[in-house]
Amino acid sequence: MPIDLDTGGDVGTINEIVTTLFGESAQTVDIVILLTILTLLPSILMMLTGFTRIIIVLSFIRQALGMQQTPPNQILIGLALFLTFFVMQPVFTRVYEDAYVPFTEGQITQEEFIDEAMNPIREFMLEQTFTTDMNFFIAMAGEDYPDIDSVPTSVLIPAFITSEIKHAMWIGFIIYIPFIVIDMIVASTLMSMGMMMLPPAMISLPFKVLLFVMVDGWQLIIGSLIQTFY
Repeated sequence: MPIDLDTGGDVGTINEIVTTLFGESAQTVDIVILLTILTLLPSILMMLTGFTRIIIVLSFIRQALGMQQTPPNQILIGLALFLTFFVMQPVFTRVYEDAYVPFTEGQITQEEFIDEAMNPIREFMLEQTFTTDMNFFIAMAGEDYPDIDSVPTSVLIPAFITSEIKHAMWIGFIIYIPFIVIDMIVASTLMSMGMMMLPPAMISLPFKVLLFVMVDGWQLIIGSLIQTFY
């Protein structure tokens, strides 16, 4: 049926038409928000969670063992994702209860939803960020903030990512030590036997894998890695 938009008509009728066409926009807003979140999900996952630390540590394990393609990248990324969800579960629960539920029930606006959703994430990032990194980026921003809670997210995120890389590097250093010892022992043994042409890495690989399995390395390292977040 054609819509009469004659300006001489009833203004209330026009308002009803506009309300009918555009008033029921809650589902549309939810879809737009969902699509935006899905688009930014990889960046959000890497920048605002413990994914960076976890995937770097898992990569260190593979390199320390001397196996370049085992486990495959898909396995490491999948394991890192599920470990990230495990570590971030309390944060995601707070975001759901404090931000998503009130927003879907119409208790808060979209701006309040974003603020409430960021509060638990900011608390997590602040707990994992080194003071030196925070002070460095505050100095780079050229601003003076009265307290840590007033630091904007644009300053907090790079400080958090830098701290996560530092955490991962320290853990990777500790992981490398026992495997380097095995490489040194194997290299010294081969040299004393006159087998200088035989690559030490080829001989040490089975011993490193055996040691890793005997001490239940995956459980040991993953457990220690998760504890670094608490």
